[in-house]
Amino acid sequence: MNDRSDVRHKMYDIKGPLVAKNFNSRGFEAVYCPTKEAALEKAVSFIPKDHVVSWGGSVSIDEIGLRPYVLEHNKVIDRDTAETPAERADIMRRALLCDTFIMGTNAAVEDGQLINIDGNGNRLAALTYGPKQVIIIAGINKLEPTVETAMSRARSTAAPINAQRFPGLKTPCYATGMCGHCKGTDSICAQILRTRICKPAGRIKVIIVGEILGF
Repeated sequence: MNDRSDVRHKMYDIKGPLVAKNFNSRGFEAVYCPTKEAALEKAVSFIPKDHVVSWGGSVSIDEIGLRPYVLEHNKVIDRDTAETPAERADIMRRALLCDTFIMGTNAAVEDGQLINIDGNGNRLAALTYGPKQVIIIAGINKLEPTVETAMSRARSTAAPINAQRFPGLKTPCYATGMCGHCKGTDSICAQILRTRICKPAGRIKVIIVGEILGF
């Protein structure tokens, strides 16, 4: 059983439901879960057994066990099964028409908005339109007080860490750990998306988790 006595967790358990309420006021279906285990249970409850599931690159969905769960229980569209770059690109396009798309978020604003940055744009495309529903797993560390600080987090914290997942990437953040506002072909910040309202209402489910998840 998780110990929630730490003062940080007490704060998370106060703040999380209030942020979820703000997301709900913007048309999202949002909920706060204090633990990874509770978050997994809630996410699974959103996914019908007959849904085809796909995902974007996310550490958070692995950390709560969601991607392993759908791999075992649902039909999936998995780009990692591709044998060539062309096949991988085709699978990523097909993922835009899945039933449920699961992902993390680079940052979330406390007033109920999402900030995400992408290199290829497939993750942001799915978030915006295509899949019947999107489930977002957002660790408490992703919450920021303003759009500006959320954008800063996405570019200066999330992107440099994510860059390290791709050996040999030719970007300033890969070499220095700091955003260089680059414009090269290797940039993983080609697309920046602010999602301020969920349309249609309820399509995007946001699960705020009272634990540190992802980058």
